[in-house]
Amino acid sequence: MTKVFATKEAQDLLKAAANVESQSGNARAKQIVGRLLSDLFKAIDDLDMTPDEIWAGVNYFNKLGQDGEAALLAAGLGIEKYLDIRMDAADREAEINGGTPRTIEGPLYVAGAPVHDGVSKIDSDPDQEAGPLVIRGTVTGLDGKPVANAIVECWHANSKGFYSHFDPTGAQSEFNLRGAVKTGVDGKYEFRTLMPVGYGCPPHGATQQLLNVLARHGNRPAHVHFFAGSDKHRKLTTQINIEGDPLIWDDFAYATREDLIPHVVEKTGGIALGLKSDAYREIEFNFALTPLVQGKDNQVVHRPRVSATA
Repeated sequence: MTKVFATKEAQDLLKAAANVESQSGNARAKQIVGRLLSDLFKAIDDLDMTPDEIWAGVNYFNKLGQDGEAALLAAGLGIEKYLDIRMDAADREAEINGGTPRTIEGPLYVAGAPVHDGVSKIDSDPDQEAGPLVIRGTVTGLDGKPVANAIVECWHANSKGFYSHFDPTGAQSEFNLRGAVKTGVDGKYEFRTLMPVGYGCPPHGATQQLLNVLARHGNRPAHVHFFAGSDKHRKLTTQINIEGDPLIWDDFAYATREDLIPHVVEKTGGIALGLKSDAYREIEFNFALTPLVQGKDNQVVHRPRVSATA
């Protein structure tokens, strides 16, 4: 097996490609690019990758970009989960304990959902296959006291596994199954919506293409996403899984956590709540937020996100 990584020629190439000896440019970018290139070059040696394999990889990245699935792949390969593992570890080191567990955001959030006081009905489109669902609870701090003026955002899929703004059928209106609530002094929030189902990666997309090679499926259990935070607390990114879904512990995005599977309760009285039937399901899910760190929110993630105006 030919190995050239340690040669002066290869090491000089690495330095030149990342431009590490120049005083101009972004030093952090050089550090990251240099390390990633170094790891890649060494892997090419260690695994004896062929030119055909390298160019297949290059072409794959072209398809990934064309399909707009880089964020989906990041979830599917565990990269987003790994970031959560690091944030959990950083919290433990900082002795920040308790609070609702975080989990991945995923690629399908849309900023700009209308904010309502206390209660929001977010199913704006009819969906014959989905029964009514109420998700409610209380936002507290670690002391258990209600948090007023907290913002809770919610988004999830319809009965076909599609999200508004990303629905390939074009059938959903803007902000269908998306909303936000501002809590009052009692810290309570409530979303009136429809029961979601899980979804799978686009079957002909780049993410599923790689998963097929790895003999992995690209499916997620039914789930609901949340952001929750306030001026005095860190912004929590989390999601709940719908109890009973067979894929809860086989999520291709690795987002399931033990404390994020609340009970689903059968209820009646839905007509009085403006739901489409009297029988409905209810999930109670309470958020316990963690305080700011020295006056700052150190768990806000800055990443490109879709935004729209309601």
